[in-house]
Amino acid sequence: MSVDYDVVVIGAGPGGYVAAIKAAQLGMKTACVEKWIDEASKPVYGGTCLNVGCIPSKALLDSSHKYAEAAHGFDVHGIKVAKLEIDVPAMIARKAKVVKQLTGGIAGLFKANGVTGISGKGRLLKDRKVEVTAADGSKQVINAHHVILAAGSVPIEIPPTPLVPGVVVDSTGALEFQEIPKRLGIIGAGVIGLELGSVWSRLGSEVVVLEASEHFLAAVDQQIAKEAAKIFAKQRLDIRLGAKVTGSKVKDGAAPQVVVQFTDKEGAKEEIFDKLIVCVGRKPYTVDLLSDDCGVQKDERGFIKVDGHCGTGVPGVYAVGDLVRGPMLAHKASEEGVMVVENIAGHKASMNYDLVPAVIYTHPEIASVGKTEEQLKTAGIEYKVGIFPFVASGRALAANDSDGMVKMLADARTDRILGCHIIGPSAADLVQQVAIAMEFSSSAEDLAMMVFSHPALSEAVHEAALAVGGHAIHIANRKKK
Repeated sequence: MSVDYDVVVIGAGPGGYVAAIKAAQLGMKTACVEKWIDEASKPVYGGTCLNVGCIPSKALLDSSHKYAEAAHGFDVHGIKVAKLEIDVPAMIARKAKVVKQLTGGIAGLFKANGVTGISGKGRLLKDRKVEVTAADGSKQVINAHHVILAAGSVPIEIPPTPLVPGVVVDSTGALEFQEIPKRLGIIGAGVIGLELGSVWSRLGSEVVVLEASEHFLAAVDQQIAKEAAKIFAKQRLDIRLGAKVTGSKVKDGAAPQVVVQFTDKEGAKEEIFDKLIVCVGRKPYTVDLLSDDCGVQKDERGFIKVDGHCGTGVPGVYAVGDLVRGPMLAHKASEEGVMVVENIAGHKASMNYDLVPAVIYTHPEIASVGKTEEQLKTAGIEYKVGIFPFVASGRALAANDSDGMVKMLADARTDRILGCHIIGPSAADLVQQVAIAMEFSSSAEDLAMMVFSHPALSEAVHEAALAVGGHAIHIANRKKK
């Protein structure tokens, strides 16, 4: 068959657009198919992350944090604010401006690297053909040597709480509130629920988070999770565990409200909210993505089956990001896209799935890489622990931002770093230092022997590494048995 492109990527989110750019840089004729369009029917690149996920939520988190700091944290610095106000529409408009700048930047990168953007919904057919359906319903079929599926994911909806525009919303709708809800309900105490809850709580909402699980942040190192629960309680986030939502009803009126029914260990209950955000997780977006005869298989949860290098089992067809196993993280998707393209180009590329950092962008941030203490116990691995609290950090105290700690885990025999978990200021940036060290199989002693600048938040990483061996300088070390 005649081939139109060396590589066709379906989806222009963090996995797709990065893969497309990389393929073009390596000399391959590349196209990227994206169905998202704006009001002017122009293609919108960046996927969920840039448009309604990572970037807009961080814009609101930063804006709301600045407001909260001005309202509650300036006095200690001797700064007096006479009259503090928040203009919510202006905050939302700034968020939209940031999004537009970044998504427009991808279009510029496509042009600079020679990637052909194709507007429409992509569908994989047999023999690596891709059918593209444009917004007007017209179709075209393009042929490729290689196809990369990168369609991403969508929020999960649950039967008890059907979405009602402006009242019962998913994470996308929660980014568009034009006023501060007096009382805000959130279903799900995961990453998205905690981040969105933080935004509106800082601005004055009474936030109640209903979480079905009895365990808070079950995937996080539990010492860090317990510390987070204490901090969030001080921030007036009302997190209720073991609360299983059974139904909801919207009360019509000049200002509609939603009544939420749920059960906990005390029995049936209900709460009334001005707004309700449903964020119980995400699922792979595979609607009309695969023809019945394309050969690509999905597992029982709807994820596309792939091998360790993201191959689907169909020669020349790959899948990356939220469509496949592993954490639903933008950076994981991007690196999978690069790995796939490098292998298509004949290079030998792989990805270390054991060292994918994870971050919750509350304040303080929660970040981790490697194994948790619970995972090491379950695996029967003997380990050592080093902990350093930010309250002992001069830089954190100077900034009046000293909640949290750095926790480092190392092999008891070899001293090799097995994991690092941080709750505190700039945790996302600090944990990356440890991720780099772990990628080179560093020991805790390696980090302990390095020179860290003073005063800096990164000294907390240095001290935690020292504490693994019982040699921390600025805290009392545990007595060795």
